Amino acid sequence: MSSPPLLLGNEIYRHSTLGGKHPLSIPRVSTMLDLVGALGWLAPGQYAESRPARPEELTRFHVPDYVAAVQAAERSLTVSPEDSLRYNLGRGGNPVYASMFRRPATGVGGSLMAAALLLAEGRIIHSPGGGTHHGRPDRASGFCYFNDPVLAILHLLDGGLSRVAYVDLDVHHGDGVADAFAGDDRVLVVSVHEAGRWPHTGLADEEGIGNLFNYPVPPGMNDSEMDALVEGAIGPLVESFRPDALVLQCGADALADDPLAKQELSNLALWRAVRALKGLSPRLLVLGGGGYNPWSVARCWTGIWAVLNGIGIPDRLPAPAEALLRGLNWSRAAGRNPPEHWFTSLADTGRDGPVRDAVRALVGRTRERMRT
Repeated sequence: MSSPPLLLGNEIYRHSTLGGKHPLSIPRVSTMLDLVGALGWLAPGQYAESRPARPEELTRFHVPDYVAAVQAAERSLTVSPEDSLRYNLGRGGNPVYASMFRRPATGVGGSLMAAALLLAEGRIIHSPGGGTHHGRPDRASGFCYFNDPVLAILHLLDGGLSRVAYVDLDVHHGDGVADAFAGDDRVLVVSVHEAGRWPHTGLADEEGIGNLFNYPVPPGMNDSEMDALVEGAIGPLVESFRPDALVLQCGADALADDPLAKQELSNLALWRAVRALKGLSPRLLVLGGGGYNPWSVARCWTGIWAVLNGIGIPDRLPAPAEALLRGLNWSRAAGRNPPEHWFTSLADTGRDGPVRDAVRALVGRTRERMRT
């Protein structure tokens, strides 16, 4: 990969909020970008501003009437009862808010920009504003209004690539992506997620769909278990697929400090996963995703940027980075008295532990499927 990694962002993430006590009302992408800057980890030419996707680009996957409904709701800040039910807008965690079209369209625009650049040359692109993997063709779902991973993969396929791998490390099953490409042997879809958690899909024993590989891990997943999945199953699976491009969704909600899940990972485990997978394709798009603790998300995604660039993680953050993290606010109880390491270090303390039989069984299932 000749060009250095490229980081995509946009100021909309600094000024836009879903409002109230919504889990995504916290600053995530903007804090990550600021933290990368405070650490001096952006060389000239390594940052670009993502553009909003146009409606005609969104309708490559989404129904035109739905796209128009999201635009109309943004303009009027209202949605009719009929459209609310039909498109799941203003309900189910998908609020009506002032930038409800522009913000998700910018996430899609970043992923489409990245896909176009990947088609032109082999490189690494990090777009933390992407990763909205629950979006459906005709409705919002799970805080996701549009599905940027699907649209990026479609753009790569439309551009002539014949094999694209998608690996989803978010604590929730990437159901929108899995359903979009079920049965399409050009796309390998892999999802690690918490068993029994919304959207209650992604069972390990889905039969008859050869390109989907699910890893529903019981609550309490530790670093050793993530390592076992990546080293024993996911890495070999992606390598054997020989993808022309790899799309990696790095939701941070499986970390131990996240308020909406029950996994026990440190950010070290996600960094190791990225390090293990990033060399398995000549083109790599790394997306964001879930994550609802502003400190853990920003620290995790900043560390991913370091991994992509081969930058060493400092034991203690320099004063500008520490000041930035001390300046964050979070309305949840855990935000009233944050632990000191949320301010002073990028890396969590590792959370190794036993690899449970359920995880070993998931690895074994993959090995068996790869033999047949």
